[in-house]
Amino acid sequence: MRMESDVAAAHRGAADGGGVATRVVNGLQPLKSLLLPETEALQWPTPAPNEHQLELLAAHLSRRPRTRYQQFVKPLIDRVAAGLLLVALIPVLAVVAGTIAVMMGRPILFGQTRTGKDGKPFAMLKFRTMRPDRRVRAEPFEGPDRRRVHKSANDPRHTPIGRFLRKLSLDELPQLVNVLRGHMSLVGPRPEIAALTADYLDWQQTRHVVKPGVTGLWQTTARGDGRLLHECVDLDLHYIRRMSFRTDLAILMRTPAVLLRNRGVI
Repeated sequence: MRMESDVAAAHRGAADGGGVATRVVNGLQPLKSLLLPETEALQWPTPAPNEHQLELLAAHLSRRPRTRYQQFVKPLIDRVAAGLLLVALIPVLAVVAGTIAVMMGRPILFGQTRTGKDGKPFAMLKFRTMRPDRRVRAEPFEGPDRRRVHKSANDPRHTPIGRFLRKLSLDELPQLVNVLRGHMSLVGPRPEIAALTADYLDWQQTRHVVKPGVTGLWQTTARGDGRLLHECVDLDLHYIRRMSFRTDLAILMRTPAVLLRNRGVI
């Protein structure tokens, strides 16, 4: 089939340092500077690439050698920054943990299995925000589709304090421990639930050639755009393709503003 031959050619081109994959990728509309404040500066060009182009891009990325930044600089920055942030945020972490213990009881933290680099599962840490009996409660939920919206203001599974923590993303602060352990990066694709990634197509699994991130391109550009959460692999591939210190810095700089706007929460 033509699709198979194109993908095979993309693999050969990637091995040669260019080829079909490079031509296809470079044929996409050039993007604006990553430091521009507009949301579009970090998004795919318009129109978005089709699945055929994404397959070619995934084939190229799966064979592309890692840069020095990806191998050495980024992991060092991740662990040093995560350690410093954990120390600086000790008062905040203590207040949040104490509030959860008093108002919700224990446990304070919970770990959820997510898919990490190279498809390896790991326990992603978060502050607990849900009711302990959420799996046996039968309360109706009339809010947006949970598969499409990362956070909802009316999810009955969450306690009032849990909704407040999620609104400000304070529940995600323990993920800095995951970064310190080497399971995650400060910036990367959104860590996805293992049950969903098990059904990914081969080209979609390419998102796992890098560590998932506490923040990332999806979190700062596409959250709340209406697509199923696991259907944003195109953004993950785009990030991997452009991964650099400049890209990561731009995403980190955008994250606080996105949180303050509560984008995608309702």
